[in-house]
Amino acid sequence: MIDFTTKLGLRAQERLATEYVVWLITVDAHGSPQPRPVWFVWDGEAFVIYSQKTAKKLLHIARNPHVSLHFDGGPKGEDIQVFLGTAEIVENPTPTNENKAYTEKYHGGIIELGATDKSFAGEYSACIRVKPERLRSF
Repeated sequence: MIDFTTKLGLRAQERLATEYVVWLITVDAHGSPQPRPVWFVWDGEAFVIYSQKTAKKLLHIARNPHVSLHFDGGPKGEDIQVFLGTAEIVENPTPTNENKAYTEKYHGGIIELGATDKSFAGEYSACIRVKPERLRSF
């Protein structure tokens, strides 16, 4: 369980509320880390990440649900937070276009991709929920 009342925890909460992208790191079948930037919303307990159903990250999580996530560290690497946690693939998730927080945060990005909220929801219909258990900083 992460203590969000510490200096590190408070900074992490601030970034959870303001960052546009987080890096999700899964492990493939050969044991190699597989980092990728993803859009996310924080639901107060977990990262909520949507994905295409054919994405390799879903296979990685099914094999090994232990993941890490981190934000970019600033120009000199001075503001790095790394979350370690467990991922789950959500059954029957709320579609992106019905997730108010997600739509508010990413509507502009969805339009820039040439999609609509509805078409994006159809394409990114898998949902991953990552509950962080530990937080590190450098």
